[in-house]
Amino acid sequence: MKTGNNYKSLAAYQESKTLVKLIYQHIRKFPPEENFALGSQLRRAAISIPSNIAEGMGRYSVKDQCHFLEIAFGSLLEISAQIDISHELGYITQQNKEEIESKIDSIAALLSGLRNKRLDALNATNH
Repeated sequence: MKTGNNYKSLAAYQESKTLVKLIYQHIRKFPPEENFALGSQLRRAAISIPSNIAEGMGRYSVKDQCHFLEIAFGSLLEISAQIDISHELGYITQQNKEEIESKIDSIAALLSGLRNKRLDALNATNH
């Protein structure tokens, strides 16, 4: 079976990789004691997004694809909460927070659009 790489061209996947790099860039500035706490949580949530997009697009059923897109969306919201906390703790600036939140909003729209497109395709085949 040939491995499909069609997910790599998806805007949601590309933008989520950009978010991963952005998160990693800001985590480097966190205090050392946060390396295994908030920093680790942010890293895992960030990596989860492109990983779940890829895994979902590797599934044959639309239901499975949507499930993994929903997991990616959940990780995106997790990052939003953690960035809010990071800002309140003084680990990132307001400008950094806004930059990340803007990227989160963009990815959220892309994930929602991708999920809706999959569901529309499913509904069209069922009629």
